[in-house]
Amino acid sequence: MRSGLVCEDCGEYLWLAQGAVHVRWLRDREHVVREVAEHSSSGLETWMAEGLHFLDEHRGHSIAVVTER
Repeated sequence: MRSGLVCEDCGEYLWLAQGAVHVRWLRDREHVVREVAEHSSSGLETWMAEGLHFLDEHRGHSIAVVTER
């Protein structure tokens, strides 16, 4: 099973190396992850950085968490 984000406006998907719980956490707490990123000298986990990039590209669009078996 894999989980990720989908932009419901564009239809673009991003599959992340995490389960749905973590992907939903990232989407719902984007502001927290961004705050941590600003103060982290070692950077974020790759999946978080990829997720934030996707969210930036689709700012203002409807973003959903998806799971595929």
